[in-house]
Amino acid sequence: MNLNGEAYKQALQERAEHLEPMQGLPSLIDKIKDKRVVMLGESTHGTEEFYLWRRLITERLLRDHGFAFVAVEGDWPNLQVLNAYITRGELESAAHAQRKIHRWPTWMWSNYQIEKLAEWMRKEKRGSIYGLDVYSLFDSIQAVLGYTRKLSPLVADAIRERYACFDRFGGDEIAYARSLLSYPEGCERQVVDNLMELLRLRVQDGRAVEPKLFDAIQNATVVVNAERYYRAMLAGDESSWNIRDAHMTDTLELLLKQAGPESKAVVWAHNTHVGDYRATDMVANGYVNLGGLARERLGRENVALVGFSSHVGTLLAARAWGAPPEVMTLPESRTDSLEWHLHELAAGLGAPALFITPAGDERLREVRGHRAVGVVYDPEHDRRGHYVPTMLSERYDVLVFVDESRALQSAVPIRVAGDVPETWPSGF
Repeated sequence: MNLNGEAYKQALQERAEHLEPMQGLPSLIDKIKDKRVVMLGESTHGTEEFYLWRRLITERLLRDHGFAFVAVEGDWPNLQVLNAYITRGELESAAHAQRKIHRWPTWMWSNYQIEKLAEWMRKEKRGSIYGLDVYSLFDSIQAVLGYTRKLSPLVADAIRERYACFDRFGGDEIAYARSLLSYPEGCERQVVDNLMELLRLRVQDGRAVEPKLFDAIQNATVVVNAERYYRAMLAGDESSWNIRDAHMTDTLELLLKQAGPESKAVVWAHNTHVGDYRATDMVANGYVNLGGLARERLGRENVALVGFSSHVGTLLAARAWGAPPEVMTLPESRTDSLEWHLHELAAGLGAPALFITPAGDERLREVRGHRAVGVVYDPEHDRRGHYVPTMLSERYDVLVFVDESRALQSAVPIRVAGDVPETWPSGF
């Protein structure tokens, strides 16, 4: 819709509130606390304030409003290490658990805000944390093998024999994907057979809620969908993205079911996964995402989608996939963008941070560019390819805005690995 620009700005002003820890935060919490799922986004993977505000919001939801767990845009096996510390006290500290998170970009989950959240959850005995993502093909294989070795030699031998299909790739997912050009059948049948084997165990032994079997089944599911994901990468179209976001949505639903019919969840992921795809150009290009699928499956009234964005500052990102992270300058936003309007509004209100509740306002259906930065970033190209056409009133229930942001503080050295981004070309 091509509405009057002044009406757009007026709507933003009417729906804006200051965001302060002791004042604005309770007001924001009150708008989302009764939902079954609250999704907290980010417009970059390397902004300190996004992690800070998400942590503060998450702690309030876990402590005061009955939320059971946190699910994040991260790998299942890696987050299970952190979860083991939070829920069972395994390892010495959250920092120790974070040092075992090894897939690049490690700073997403090995940073000081996550460490603080994990230590708080451990101390307060509030909730658990899980990974929703699909990348961990080989780590998940090793997790399944570790479980079945302790369970039954016969089952372990059968599982290991099927997964041996991957042995020649040396733990390199990209090498496996490339091999499918010559051998399209790949290991598809083997990974499905192994998942079915574990599902039969659950039925036969009545272990539907046994935590270790649940973990093994989820890892086997990751292997199935990771194999599909890397296979779909060859097509270079929307299919790999959609496999990934469908897997994240399926995993979220499974965790909610496992936690009980009244369970509530907090989700952390990039805005491109959280903001409803139907309010962007994603839908025209055949893409779906986690936030939109959750609204469709769980009911819009049960899901709160919270985006995060900023105007200018610094961020942590890398120049290329697998490269060491750098503190980069986030340039001023484009003057035709949502961020620029929010910058002007924040300056007028004298508010370093604010939030908007745009849902249902017809004036905010006007399409505006909304910045999205991945883990791979070049500030010189910020104005090209980093703005998603967005109907704000449909994309989020709440949008948090920080006028000037700072780079995220990574807690561990970065391990450089991989040569092709699994989220090519966006890094989301």
